[in-house]
Amino acid sequence: MDGLIEGLPAGLRGDYAAAEADFTLVQDMARYAPADHATWRTLYGRQAALLPRHAAAAFRTGLAALPFAEGVPDFAACSARLRTATGWSLVAVPGLIPDGAFFGHLAARRFPVTCWIRRPEELDYIVEPDIFHDAFGHVPLLTQPDFADFLAAYGRLGEQAARMGALKPLARLYWHMVEFGLIREDGGLRAYGAGILSSSAETVHATESDRPRRLRFDPRRVLRSDYFIDDLQPTYFVIEGYAELFAAMQELPRLLAEARDAAPIAPGAAAPGDQPV
Repeated sequence: MDGLIEGLPAGLRGDYAAAEADFTLVQDMARYAPADHATWRTLYGRQAALLPRHAAAAFRTGLAALPFAEGVPDFAACSARLRTATGWSLVAVPGLIPDGAFFGHLAARRFPVTCWIRRPEELDYIVEPDIFHDAFGHVPLLTQPDFADFLAAYGRLGEQAARMGALKPLARLYWHMVEFGLIREDGGLRAYGAGILSSSAETVHATESDRPRRLRFDPRRVLRSDYFIDDLQPTYFVIEGYAELFAAMQELPRLLAEARDAAPIAPGAAAPGDQPV
Protein backbone atom coordinates (compact mmCIF):
# COMPACT_ATOMS: atom_id res chain seq x y z
CA MET A 1 0.00 0.00 0.00
CA ASP A 2 2.96 2.29 0.66
CA GLY A 3 1.14 5.34 1.92
CA LEU A 4 -1.65 5.30 -0.66
CA ILE A 5 -4.33 5.34 2.04
CA GLU A 6 -4.48 8.64 3.85
CA GLY A 7 -3.86 8.43 7.57
CA LEU A 8 -2.16 5.02 7.55
CA PRO A 9 1.58 4.34 7.62
CA ALA A 10 3.36 2.77 4.67
CA GLY A 11 4.35 -0.89 4.62
CA LEU A 12 1.38 -2.46 6.41
CA ARG A 13 1.12 -6.20 5.97
CA GLY A 14 -2.53 -6.71 5.00
CA ASP A 15 -4.03 -7.04 1.52
CA TYR A 16 -5.57 -3.57 1.22
CA ALA A 17 -6.01 -3.90 -2.54
CA ALA A 18 -8.66 -6.58 -1.96
CA ALA A 19 -10.68 -4.49 0.52
CA GLU A 20 -14.03 -2.85 -0.17
CA ALA A 21 -14.59 0.90 0.20
CA ASP A 22 -15.31 0.42 3.91
CA PHE A 23 -12.07 -1.61 4.22
CA THR A 24 -13.86 -4.90 4.82
CA LEU A 25 -12.84 -8.22 3.30
CA VAL A 26 -14.39 -11.65 3.01
CA GLN A 27 -12.83 -13.96 5.58
CA ASP A 28 -11.79 -17.07 3.65
CA MET A 29 -11.34 -19.79 6.26
CA ALA A 30 -9.75 -22.06 3.65
CA ARG A 31 -6.76 -19.71 3.42
CA TYR A 32 -5.63 -20.47 6.97
CA ALA A 33 -2.97 -23.18 6.87
CA PRO A 34 -2.54 -25.82 9.60
CA ALA A 35 0.43 -23.77 10.83
CA ASP A 36 -1.84 -20.75 11.28
CA HIS A 37 -4.26 -22.72 13.43
CA ALA A 38 -1.29 -24.12 15.40
CA THR A 39 -0.05 -20.57 16.06
CA TRP A 40 -3.50 -19.55 17.26
CA ARG A 41 -3.72 -22.57 19.60
CA THR A 42 -0.27 -21.81 21.02
CA LEU A 43 -1.23 -18.19 21.72
CA TYR A 44 -4.66 -19.17 23.04
CA GLY A 45 -3.28 -21.80 25.39
CA ARG A 46 -0.64 -19.49 26.79
CA GLN A 47 -3.08 -16.65 27.46
CA ALA A 48 -5.93 -18.86 28.66
CA ALA A 49 -3.66 -20.20 31.42
CA LEU A 50 -3.31 -16.66 32.80
CA LEU A 51 -6.99 -15.73 32.75
CA PRO A 52 -8.28 -17.29 35.99
CA ARG A 53 -5.85 -15.20 38.02
CA HIS A 54 -5.61 -12.02 35.96
CA ALA A 55 -8.69 -11.50 33.73
CA ALA A 56 -12.01 -9.87 34.52
CA ALA A 57 -14.99 -12.17 35.01
CA ALA A 58 -16.87 -10.70 32.03
CA PHE A 59 -13.90 -11.41 29.77
CA ARG A 60 -13.66 -15.02 30.91
CA THR A 61 -17.40 -15.55 30.50
CA GLY A 62 -17.38 -13.98 27.06
CA LEU A 63 -14.42 -16.05 25.91
CA ALA A 64 -16.11 -19.27 27.04
CA ALA A 65 -19.15 -18.37 24.91
CA LEU A 66 -17.11 -18.01 21.71
CA PRO A 67 -15.67 -20.70 19.37
CA PHE A 68 -12.04 -19.77 19.99
CA ALA A 69 -10.31 -22.79 21.50
CA GLU A 70 -9.65 -25.01 18.48
CA GLY A 71 -8.01 -22.63 16.02
CA VAL A 72 -8.46 -19.41 14.05
CA PRO A 73 -12.10 -18.43 14.63
CA ASP A 74 -14.75 -18.10 11.95
CA PHE A 75 -16.15 -14.56 12.14
CA ALA A 76 -19.60 -15.65 10.94
CA ALA A 77 -19.96 -18.12 13.81
CA CYS A 78 -18.72 -15.53 16.31
CA SER A 79 -21.07 -12.88 14.94
CA ALA A 80 -24.09 -15.13 15.40
CA ARG A 81 -23.34 -15.40 19.11
CA LEU A 82 -22.51 -11.71 19.52
CA ARG A 83 -25.71 -10.56 17.82
CA THR A 84 -27.72 -12.59 20.30
CA ALA A 85 -25.82 -11.16 23.27
CA THR A 86 -25.41 -7.46 22.42
CA GLY A 87 -26.23 -6.84 18.75
CA TRP A 88 -22.57 -6.74 17.62
CA SER A 89 -20.92 -8.57 14.74
CA LEU A 90 -17.40 -8.96 13.37
CA VAL A 91 -16.07 -7.75 10.02
CA ALA A 92 -12.77 -8.83 8.50
CA VAL A 93 -10.30 -6.07 7.60
CA PRO A 94 -6.74 -6.15 6.22
CA GLY A 95 -5.26 -4.52 9.34
CA LEU A 96 -5.22 -0.96 10.61
CA ILE A 97 -7.88 1.13 8.88
CA PRO A 98 -8.48 4.91 8.71
CA ASP A 99 -10.24 6.65 11.59
CA GLY A 100 -13.43 7.38 9.66
CA ALA A 101 -13.96 3.76 8.64
CA PHE A 102 -13.11 2.53 12.13
CA PHE A 103 -15.54 4.88 13.85
CA GLY A 104 -18.26 4.03 11.34
CA HIS A 105 -17.99 0.32 12.01
CA LEU A 106 -18.07 0.77 15.78
CA ALA A 107 -21.09 3.08 15.59
CA ALA A 108 -22.92 0.36 13.63
CA ARG A 109 -21.88 -2.29 16.18
CA ARG A 110 -19.44 -3.94 13.79
CA PHE A 111 -16.01 -4.69 15.23
CA PRO A 112 -13.16 -4.71 12.65
CA VAL A 113 -10.87 -7.72 13.08
CA THR A 114 -7.61 -8.14 11.17
CA CYS A 115 -7.87 -11.36 9.19
CA TRP A 116 -4.20 -12.47 9.11
CA ILE A 117 -2.25 -14.09 11.94
CA ARG A 118 1.30 -13.44 13.10
CA ARG A 119 4.24 -15.68 12.25
CA PRO A 120 5.59 -18.18 14.81
CA GLU A 121 8.63 -15.98 15.47
CA GLU A 122 6.29 -13.14 16.46
CA LEU A 123 4.54 -14.92 19.32
CA ASP A 124 5.80 -12.48 21.96
CA TYR A 125 5.62 -9.19 20.06
CA ILE A 126 4.07 -7.97 16.82
CA VAL A 127 4.19 -4.44 15.42
CA GLU A 128 0.71 -4.46 13.88
CA PRO A 129 -2.40 -5.89 15.53
CA ASP A 130 -3.25 -9.31 14.07
CA ILE A 131 -6.27 -11.58 14.37
CA PHE A 132 -5.19 -12.89 17.76
CA HIS A 133 -4.93 -9.43 19.28
CA ASP A 134 -8.19 -8.25 17.71
CA ALA A 135 -10.29 -11.37 18.26
CA PHE A 136 -8.97 -12.86 21.48
CA GLY A 137 -8.23 -9.48 23.04
CA HIS A 138 -11.34 -7.48 22.08
CA VAL A 139 -14.21 -9.75 21.18
CA PRO A 140 -14.97 -11.53 24.49
CA LEU A 141 -15.91 -8.25 26.21
CA LEU A 142 -18.33 -7.40 23.39
CA THR A 143 -20.66 -9.87 25.11
CA GLN A 144 -20.87 -7.48 28.12
CA PRO A 145 -23.83 -5.09 27.55
CA ASP A 146 -22.47 -1.96 29.25
CA PHE A 147 -19.10 -2.24 27.55
CA ALA A 148 -20.74 -3.00 24.20
CA ASP A 149 -22.89 0.13 24.54
CA PHE A 150 -19.84 2.21 25.47
CA LEU A 151 -17.91 1.09 22.40
CA ALA A 152 -20.79 1.91 20.05
CA ALA A 153 -21.11 5.36 21.66
CA TYR A 154 -17.35 5.82 21.19
CA GLY A 155 -17.77 5.15 17.48
CA ARG A 156 -20.61 7.67 17.21
CA LEU A 157 -18.42 10.31 18.83
CA GLY A 158 -15.58 9.86 16.34
CA GLU A 159 -16.91 12.14 13.60
CA GLN A 160 -17.61 14.92 16.10
CA ALA A 161 -14.13 14.59 17.59
CA ALA A 162 -12.61 14.85 14.11
CA ARG A 163 -14.50 18.08 13.45
CA MET A 164 -13.29 19.43 16.80
CA GLY A 165 -9.66 18.55 16.09
CA ALA A 166 -9.75 16.29 19.14
CA LEU A 167 -8.87 12.87 17.74
CA LYS A 168 -5.70 12.63 19.82
CA PRO A 169 -7.47 12.80 23.19
CA LEU A 170 -10.18 10.45 21.89
CA ALA A 171 -7.45 7.97 20.92
CA ARG A 172 -6.07 8.19 24.45
CA LEU A 173 -9.46 7.09 25.80
CA TYR A 174 -9.45 4.04 23.53
CA TRP A 175 -5.86 3.19 24.40
CA HIS A 176 -6.22 3.41 28.15
CA MET A 177 -9.77 2.10 28.61
CA VAL A 178 -10.28 -0.34 25.71
CA GLU A 179 -6.75 -1.64 25.15
CA PHE A 180 -5.32 -1.34 28.67
CA GLY A 181 -8.20 -1.03 31.13
CA LEU A 182 -8.33 -2.60 34.60
CA ILE A 183 -11.37 -3.23 36.80
CA ARG A 184 -11.63 -3.67 40.56
CA GLU A 185 -13.22 -7.07 41.19
CA ASP A 186 -13.50 -9.42 44.18
CA GLY A 187 -11.16 -7.30 46.26
CA GLY A 188 -8.41 -7.18 43.65
CA LEU A 189 -7.56 -5.82 40.22
CA ARG A 190 -8.37 -7.71 37.03
CA ALA A 191 -7.58 -6.87 33.41
CA TYR A 192 -10.19 -6.47 30.69
CA GLY A 193 -8.19 -4.48 28.09
CA ALA A 194 -7.27 -6.21 24.84
CA GLY A 195 -3.68 -4.97 24.82
CA ILE A 196 -3.18 -6.53 28.24
CA LEU A 197 -4.95 -9.84 27.77
CA SER A 198 -3.46 -10.62 24.35
CA SER A 199 0.09 -10.27 25.79
CA SER A 200 1.49 -12.57 28.46
CA ALA A 201 4.08 -10.02 29.61
CA GLU A 202 1.57 -7.16 29.82
CA THR A 203 -0.97 -9.34 31.66
CA VAL A 204 1.39 -9.97 34.58
CA HIS A 205 2.88 -6.46 34.50
CA ALA A 206 -0.52 -4.75 34.60
CA THR A 207 -2.00 -6.74 37.46
CA GLU A 208 0.95 -7.74 39.66
CA SER A 209 4.04 -5.60 39.08
CA ASP A 210 4.81 -2.82 41.58
CA ARG A 211 6.29 -0.64 38.81
CA PRO A 212 3.26 0.94 37.05
CA ARG A 213 0.90 3.57 38.44
CA ARG A 214 -2.67 2.38 38.82
CA LEU A 215 -5.10 5.28 39.01
CA ARG A 216 -8.84 5.58 39.55
CA PHE A 217 -10.61 6.22 36.24
CA ASP A 218 -11.00 9.95 35.64
CA PRO A 219 -12.03 10.92 32.09
CA ARG A 220 -10.20 14.27 32.24
CA ARG A 221 -6.96 12.58 33.28
CA VAL A 222 -7.33 9.80 30.70
CA LEU A 223 -7.91 12.22 27.80
CA ARG A 224 -4.65 14.05 28.58
CA SER A 225 -2.50 10.98 29.29
CA ASP A 226 0.04 10.01 26.65
CA TYR A 227 1.22 6.40 26.38
CA PHE A 228 3.89 4.08 24.99
CA ILE A 229 3.04 2.08 21.88
CA ASP A 230 6.10 -0.19 22.00
CA ASP A 231 6.69 -0.88 25.70
CA LEU A 232 4.85 -2.01 28.80
CA GLN A 233 2.53 0.68 30.06
CA PRO A 234 3.66 2.83 33.02
CA THR A 235 0.10 3.90 33.95
CA TYR A 236 -3.20 2.02 34.04
CA PHE A 237 -6.67 3.32 34.88
CA VAL A 238 -9.11 1.34 37.03
CA ILE A 239 -12.90 1.28 36.76
CA GLU A 240 -15.39 -0.08 39.30
CA GLY A 241 -17.81 -1.27 36.60
CA TYR A 242 -18.31 -1.07 32.84
CA ALA A 243 -21.31 1.23 33.19
CA GLU A 244 -18.83 3.94 34.26
CA LEU A 245 -17.41 4.03 30.75
CA PHE A 246 -20.78 4.46 29.08
CA ALA A 247 -21.80 7.13 31.62
CA ALA A 248 -18.63 9.11 30.85
CA MET A 249 -19.66 9.44 27.21
CA GLN A 250 -22.36 11.95 28.19
CA GLU A 251 -19.83 14.64 29.05
CA LEU A 252 -17.10 13.60 26.66
CA PRO A 253 -17.61 16.27 23.94
CA ARG A 254 -16.93 18.99 26.50
CA LEU A 255 -14.01 17.12 28.02
CA LEU A 256 -12.49 16.50 24.58
CA ALA A 257 -12.40 20.24 23.93
CA GLU A 258 -10.68 20.80 27.28
CA ALA A 259 -8.11 18.06 26.63
CA ARG A 260 -7.44 19.30 23.10
CA ASP A 261 -6.41 22.67 24.49
CA ALA A 262 -4.45 21.37 27.52
CA ALA A 263 -0.87 20.15 27.75
CA PRO A 264 -0.60 16.35 27.60
CA ILE A 265 0.65 14.35 30.58
CA ALA A 266 3.75 12.31 29.80
CA PRO A 267 3.59 8.51 30.08
CA GLY A 268 4.10 7.47 33.69
CA ALA A 269 4.05 11.03 35.07
CA ALA A 270 2.07 12.08 38.12
CA ALA A 271 -0.58 14.82 37.91
CA PRO A 272 -2.57 16.87 40.43
CA GLY A 273 -5.72 15.05 41.55
CA ASP A 274 -4.41 11.53 40.81
CA GLN A 275 -6.20 8.87 42.85
CA PRO A 276 -3.87 5.85 43.24
CA VAL A 277 -5.53 2.46 43.45
